[in-house]
Amino acid sequence: MAPETRRIYSNYAVDYLVRAVVGEGDPASWLDQRVVGPLGLRESALEGRPAAGVVGSTRDLATLATAWLRPDLIATGTRDRVRTPYRADLDGIVPGFGRFSPCPWGLGPEVRGSKRHWMGDWSPESFGHFGQSGALILLDAREQIGVVATSTEPFGRWAVDLWPDWTSAMRQRALA
Repeated sequence: MAPETRRIYSNYAVDYLVRAVVGEGDPASWLDQRVVGPLGLRESALEGRPAAGVVGSTRDLATLATAWLRPDLIATGTRDRVRTPYRADLDGIVPGFGRFSPCPWGLGPEVRGSKRHWMGDWSPESFGHFGQSGALILLDAREQIGVVATSTEPFGRWAVDLWPDWTSAMRQRALA
């Protein structure tokens, strides 16, 4: 696609961006020094390519979510820039969930906007990510709530069927 015509999630672009940030350095070492170590993530590491190789525990994912909400590791202004939709008017595809018009995305995480999908009834400003591993992280900085999940099953039809209602129920529970 021509630039700025449609939003397409790209593992290639994630890997490219990581290379631009770490240069000739080792992405796993960079992640350890900048994120894993400072947050005390005891069971997380990069095993393979940056776009698809981060592994870890549910506990570590919850620690990361908390850091994004407070934020511990990232300045509030930086977090807000990352989660602010870039070219919010673009249409696009959310892998496994289909085409959305518009399909807002931040500089990394997906932003819910008006989409009805895996983020259930979370606020339009909510942001997060899910992976082929079946894991997800979903956060709302204004409401100061988040939900994380890991799975022994790879992403598939089960997630498409389960997540919208489950994330909605978790939001309601967090706000109660």
